[in-house]
Amino acid sequence: METPESWPCAVCDKPSQPRVHRGCEDRMRANLEALPGLYRQLESALYPGRRGGDGRSATRTAPLPCSLDAVDLRARGGIEGVVGGWARDLCEREQWTVPEYRSVEAVIDWGTKTLLVNLPMICDEHPAVKEIAHELQSTVAQAQRLITGDRPPRRIPVACPCGQTLRITLDTAGVRCPGCSEQYGHTEALSLPLAERRAAA
Repeated sequence: METPESWPCAVCDKPSQPRVHRGCEDRMRANLEALPGLYRQLESALYPGRRGGDGRSATRTAPLPCSLDAVDLRARGGIEGVVGGWARDLCEREQWTVPEYRSVEAVIDWGTKTLLVNLPMICDEHPAVKEIAHELQSTVAQAQRLITGDRPPRRIPVACPCGQTLRITLDTAGVRCPGCSEQYGHTEALSLPLAERRAAA
């Protein structure tokens, strides 16, 4: 139950005494620690495995020689853009010198280290901590799916009491209804009834 000493966690919006729940901070830390390794593992996901068959091409055009999604995550603006961008943002806010690195891998290593060292301060003060947390989670999930070959989680339509349909997954951390602005945590979101399919006119 919310008390006068609590307020919404800046990441998950549940009542919290610290600005960011310990669990939310721990997930941010785990995601940051995972990204440099995922960047290196993505090299093996650049070239999709050959599928078996009868030797005949299923399409008129040859398949792409590599996974463009994996290329995007390994290129500038992918994982580098997420951790490097937020690390540069932090340095500019604190008026720290931003080092210049030539390689994407070096920026990722520097960015993750900078964010990890300053994570308590980010959770206590940074106005965009929710955006940082969600970008880290989304990037880690995308990289893991490319490495393991898993499909993206299926989205399930559920109904908010206000009538708005929300689309969630089984691992949704939380969702806010755009219709009435009600915030649902993981358990509450999964407890919502399935949205009825509207018959075609």
